[in-house]
Amino acid sequence: MKISLCMIVKNEEEVLARCLESVQPLVDELIIVDTGSDDETITIARNYTDLIYQIPWEDDFAKARNFAFSKATGDYIMWLDADDSISPENAKRFHALKNILLKESPDMVMCPYDTAFDGDTPLFTFYRERLVKNGAGLKWQGRVHECIAPHGKVIRSEFRVFHLGSEKERGRRNLHIYQKWAGEEPLGPRDQFYYGRELYYHRLYTESISVLEEMLEGKGWYVNKIEACKILSACYFAKGFSEKAKTALFRSFCYGEPRASVCCEIAKRFQQENLYGEAVYWYEAALNCRDHSSEGDFEEPESRGFVPYLELVCCYYALGNTEKAVFYHKKTERLFPNHSAVIFNKQFFIDKGLISP
Repeated sequence: MKISLCMIVKNEEEVLARCLESVQPLVDELIIVDTGSDDETITIARNYTDLIYQIPWEDDFAKARNFAFSKATGDYIMWLDADDSISPENAKRFHALKNILLKESPDMVMCPYDTAFDGDTPLFTFYRERLVKNGAGLKWQGRVHECIAPHGKVIRSEFRVFHLGSEKERGRRNLHIYQKWAGEEPLGPRDQFYYGRELYYHRLYTESISVLEEMLEGKGWYVNKIEACKILSACYFAKGFSEKAKTALFRSFCYGEPRASVCCEIAKRFQQENLYGEAVYWYEAALNCRDHSSEGDFEEPESRGFVPYLELVCCYYALGNTEKAVFYHKKTERLFPNHSAVIFNKQFFIDKGLISP
């Protein structure tokens, strides 16, 4: 069983060695495609592999990744970004995964992708295609936020990759690619979603609303539609349309079971209007929502725990129900004793004589 790792890089001198140190012992072939570095990226890469290719950047991530994949000779191809890393624990999971590949011979392996860390705790997790069978005809699609459409026999693994990020300035690169692309041809639903999100990131709220509303009216993956409702809500709120902001969140229920993050956003909107009873209802609803990360959701584990617990302390206190406020404070203290907000609340309740020091 031979595993090829294929990466595309550009100006990654700050993080590339960290990534390659973590993954080199796990793979049999390491292919690096550089798209125009003018720092020490290529010099660093040469410490780990001789299979280095240089191609011009053409505003197309899928094209670059497909070129990298075309150079692979392994039975399976894996991808990483330069600011990713694999922990020792997940290195052990990878070895176990190789045995599964031998036994089950899948076409694709979906694995958790952990991002946005608070210390060692991932705040955001979603599943990505991580390994594909070489020769199965699987290709990257999309100039930005590229993906490989699931095909054939797909399995899930608990081998996790940590996306640790970097300080590299990306500016408006993705936005400019989408704007150029949208000017050349109609975007599909998935790319409309990411384009709308990119517009939101750059505070182009009116443009984002237009793109996302069109995306929601058409066909598309339900997970992207649910997330689009959250972004649409944020755009309407930023423009001062608070009722439309709430309506966009409720609209997400048309596409699937309520998500904890949506319930928390609904609760926050009511909380901002001092409608604490309504806020309590939705924060408590968030606590009862299922984990949908295995479906590919943009999962926020804090929305099913820390966030609603902490806000319920505030809401119940505002309602004058100090018993319930203390009840939820004690829950947060048991689960997150060192969080600054929990420590603040503890001292607040001690000063009020509601709990003992």
